[in-house]
Amino acid sequence: MVSEKTEYQVDTPLPKEMDSITAARRIVRRALAECGYRGHHEDVLLVVSELVTNALVHGDGPPSLRLRGSTVRVRIEVGDAGERLPEPREPGPSNGWGLHVVRLLSIGWGITPADGETGGKVVWCELAPRLAPLQARATES
Repeated sequence: MVSEKTEYQVDTPLPKEMDSITAARRIVRRALAECGYRGHHEDVLLVVSELVTNALVHGDGPPSLRLRGSTVRVRIEVGDAGERLPEPREPGPSNGWGLHVVRLLSIGWGITPADGETGGKVVWCELAPRLAPLQARATES
């Protein structure tokens, strides 16, 4: 469900299948476009892909997707029923890029216990539009 033009929210369960990555990207792409997020949409979509993939591969049960945002900030949360916390590993072809990509593209990220009786965890991150380098901004004045 998407609400208002300047602030929006999406909450949706996803099936425990790899097609959920594509579905999550489609849902988020539509929300970002409808609400006018000013940041790089592809950065948000890449982070969503990584978080959903991690939940499917390393988590338990079907993942859930929550997106909160405005034109200048977006928070993505992907939860699952697993108790095992994600462990950042050395990025590369054998270990994947997952949390390394999330860390590089976001302004903050973390892991919190899930709400409710079922336990589990939520891996979240926040993104905002990147500022132009100081030199580029100075020449524009």
